[in-house]
Amino acid sequence: MGHSTKIHELTLVQDFLKVVAGEYAVELVRICIEKNRPVRDEEIGKRLPLKITEIRTILNRLHYRGIACYQKTKNNKTGWYSYTWEIKAPRIAELILEQQSEKIEKLEKGMGLEGTYEFYSAGNGQQEYPFEIAAQYDFKDPETGKPLVLLDSKKRIDEMGEKLGTLKAEVMVLQKILT
Repeated sequence: MGHSTKIHELTLVQDFLKVVAGEYAVELVRICIEKNRPVRDEEIGKRLPLKITEIRTILNRLHYRGIACYQKTKNNKTGWYSYTWEIKAPRIAELILEQQSEKIEKLEKGMGLEGTYEFYSAGNGQQEYPFEIAAQYDFKDPETGKPLVLLDSKKRIDEMGEKLGTLKAEVMVLQKILT
């Protein structure tokens, strides 16, 4: 991955934009960033299969998070206003970095816990209990009555470690984009 990576090409960013402003947000951000100048909402409209009102909804959602900003100009002949929009890539990176650092913190805490505690569960996807609680339930799952079995914490720590590695790598890419 060279330095030429555009922010909207990162999976992490695409997922984030979809959550913030819906399915077409990624494409809209791409259009604005590639234009490299303020873009009128009508111009964006020509490139997306959406009504202008839907495009404005996406822009307003991005604006609410500080990702999109606009300038308003009045056409003196018609008295109408037109809006030109810009996307602030650093703001996207900032918001995601905040989110990621929370996730990283949680994972690191979780890995610390995993290392010191034994966890018991009645099977895949079932509720997990630390030793003390499992013992109180006589090592039977209070929901299903199935036996509670000691989980392989090494495997879990490895999985968490992998996830952590991915998160940290993505954060580094974002920080490069910011600088």
